[in-house]
Amino acid sequence: MQHHQIDIISLGCSKNLVDSERLMRQLELVGWHCVPDAAKPTGEMAIINTCGFIGDAKEESINTILQFVERKKQGKLNKLYVMGCLSERYLHDLEAEIPEVDGFYGKFNYFDIVEEVTGDRVQATGYKRQDTGFERKLTTPKHYAYVKISEGCNRMCSYCAIPLITGRHTSRPVDEILNEVRWLVEQGVREFNIIAQDLSSYGLDLDGHQHRLAELIDQMAQIKGVEWIRLHYAYPTDFPYDILPVMAKHPNVCKYLDIALQHCTDHMLTLMRRHISAAEQDALIERIRREVPGICLRTTLMVGHPGETEEDFATLKQWISKVRFDRMGAFAYSDEEGTYANQHYKDDIPEAVKQARLEELMAIQQGISAELLAQKIGKVVRVIIDRKEGDYYIGRTEQDSPEVDCEVIISSSKPLTKGRFYNVTITKTEEFDLYAIC
Repeated sequence: MQHHQIDIISLGCSKNLVDSERLMRQLELVGWHCVPDAAKPTGEMAIINTCGFIGDAKEESINTILQFVERKKQGKLNKLYVMGCLSERYLHDLEAEIPEVDGFYGKFNYFDIVEEVTGDRVQATGYKRQDTGFERKLTTPKHYAYVKISEGCNRMCSYCAIPLITGRHTSRPVDEILNEVRWLVEQGVREFNIIAQDLSSYGLDLDGHQHRLAELIDQMAQIKGVEWIRLHYAYPTDFPYDILPVMAKHPNVCKYLDIALQHCTDHMLTLMRRHISAAEQDALIERIRREVPGICLRTTLMVGHPGETEEDFATLKQWISKVRFDRMGAFAYSDEEGTYANQHYKDDIPEAVKQARLEELMAIQQGISAELLAQKIGKVVRVIIDRKEGDYYIGRTEQDSPEVDCEVIISSSKPLTKGRFYNVTITKTEEFDLYAIC
């Protein structure tokens, strides 16, 4: 057991990862050595940042907690703390069910862990809570980082538990975010993945109560050292159209937008409480593609929501074949307690049907992805290098977000530097990967 070492396990999304990184920074200020997501944890203490989004994520969080409880029983761990979305939502249940955990913290009070684990060291180190707002210990490769610009969501879609966990949408002030980006540039970050539960609502709760995403990204793009800005999780209803000219104008704002659409029939969009019609959604996609030529659109779709008929699903399949998203993820409906769907609909579609629909949808997308990527053969693209594996360098284009999108496998006769940009020529493609020479 390593003394003064804390293992930090971050589950779920990149928004969670930012919270873990902020906590690690605070712990290191008082002399702890933090190890993120170790394959073999050896610290005397562990903190698990949980996800509570859907059934699978909750199950992974519970299983991870129980694994560390076992380590504690074996004497390999002195203290175990749990934080994040799962404990924000199920605090009292977890305290009753898993008493071996030394403390449960939610989504917003997790800095209290620092005082809890520091004990006498508060006096010894003169620790004062230093909520710098954004300084953190980066766990990503040092050339890219995630920047969380808001928390929470007001949308209240039928199936989604996130507003129940994170509360109302709260935007961070523009100046604070820009200062964070400047600080990250000083740390060597070149690529900025902008994240929020709902980018489209950014600014509506700040002074003036208006969309401010375009203003924020326009100013961010002008900061020296910012090479790529990529936008994640826009919402289609009340979309901030003024972001499109900003994307088109700035070469360092990636031609990439992650916008979850969920479905395509009026019947399903109404049941899901998306507050948008199929025609409005199609017009939105058409306008985005018109105003930002060559944009890469990533979306997420849902199958098996209560009330989804065979006809709805058939229309969804035709629609994705017609729209041809560059990137698409999908998941099966998960009945989450407390949501509108859980309280007002019956989860009436068998699990086997949900899974079959999911597989069918992803098979269609696999074909679309293969065709779209094949069009890149012979083209020169700009990539950032993430790492080296064997004889190859692994990079990404501006249309590829870390962890979720395609990678470019590059052979080069000269050494390439991690975190640098290079122009490479695409030589061949597979369903979800590109091969290139430099």
